[in-house]
Amino acid sequence: MFDYSARPDLLEGRVILVTGAGRGIGAAAAKTFAAHGASVLLLGKSEDNLSRVYDAIEQAGHAQPAVIPFNLENALPHQYDELAALIEKEFGKLDGLLHNASIIGPRTPLEQLSGDNFMRVMQVNVNATFMLTSTLLPLLKLSSDASVVFTSSSVGRKGRAYWGAYAVSKFATEGLMQVMADEVDGVSAIRANSVNPGATRTDMRAQAYPGENPDNNPRPEAIMPVYLYLMGPDSSGVNGQAFDAQ
Repeated sequence: MFDYSARPDLLEGRVILVTGAGRGIGAAAAKTFAAHGASVLLLGKSEDNLSRVYDAIEQAGHAQPAVIPFNLENALPHQYDELAALIEKEFGKLDGLLHNASIIGPRTPLEQLSGDNFMRVMQVNVNATFMLTSTLLPLLKLSSDASVVFTSSSVGRKGRAYWGAYAVSKFATEGLMQVMADEVDGVSAIRANSVNPGATRTDMRAQAYPGENPDNNPRPEAIMPVYLYLMGPDSSGVNGQAFDAQ
């Protein structure tokens, strides 16, 4: 497990957007960031799931989060612009962006992977990630210490059979992170890095490995140290790196 111990007020005063914040790693990250002082913007497609995370954060007595229902699969360019305008109006800046939302798509040989399924995975995992990043960059530039964290995978660093569109999308994610990191290096207070969460007890993991005993994998809460490190000031100057949560 990534070795890092965060002080309680690590993210005090920071505004952090988490995609796919309704469950799994995204929900754990949102609650963890809030517990360390951040105002968290919960973005996802299920308002019910987001509301549950909102309630948990509020009941714990942390800074009031914001719920942003947003479907990355079919969002249009003007909706990204409206999202950026909303964040600027309500919060004035953005200090952190965690790209957590992903879909796995069919695990099948490339020969049997339909174009529709391939494009759907790329839309959520790559196109939407790019759109959010590019649209929110001006808000990140208003921060004195901004961090963008991309979620990768072991199959996005070395391709494996039958991982199809998901693996390709994670290679693209690593590429997007590297290009962004190189562009912001030395010219702004923004840094970009990627995290491979590893085998974690989530619905997506169960979907990928239905025969696996989920109890053998850590809960999302257990892999939060690397996320806290990358979102907080201790990682200032760390840019363009690929991290493993475990």
